[in-house]
Amino acid sequence: MTRHSQTMPPDYFENRYADDPDPWQFTTSTYEAAKYAATLDVLPKPRFASALEIGCSIGVFTKALASRCDALIGLDTAEKALEQARGRCESLPHVRFERLHVPGQWPQGRFDLILISEVLYFLDADDMAHLTKRILDALDPGGIVVLVHWTGLTHYPQTGDEASDMLIGLLDGAIRVDHHSRTERYRLDVLIRIT
Repeated sequence: MTRHSQTMPPDYFENRYADDPDPWQFTTSTYEAAKYAATLDVLPKPRFASALEIGCSIGVFTKALASRCDALIGLDTAEKALEQARGRCESLPHVRFERLHVPGQWPQGRFDLILISEVLYFLDADDMAHLTKRILDALDPGGIVVLVHWTGLTHYPQTGDEASDMLIGLLDGAIRVDHHSRTERYRLDVLIRIT
């Protein structure tokens, strides 16, 4: 499998949603449902004041996470995905969505939870370094970063393991790993800011 060497461009995601409104089967996959439940279970606090979900897609997990947050921002690069997310969460006034291509674009504000699920492997090493700075600039002291990534082979710049390990390494000294677990198909890491 030939892998891309650079961060996947916005039109890659727009094209995926143009061909299929749910290209990764977020609404129907038992894998996704189990992963969402495990992610919610591992959150080390019952509630968060201000959360950021990077790569919210069509908002399936966003809607589940919303009950644990006073304010939640979902980001995605694909407008077709965000249209569905807005509709799915329209009854939740504390949830808002922004179309941004991370890490070059980033929302204003500070957060006590940053969730990055199935996103990191789309980024090359330079953008991973940029993302690290973004996280450190926006994450409150004691704030939580949750990484959830599929661990199979990809044609993206990195695998889920490579990308998660890289970000954890780049954040070393500023965070500690509070939780790490693996299933046959994905890994879940919870990081806590210590500086």
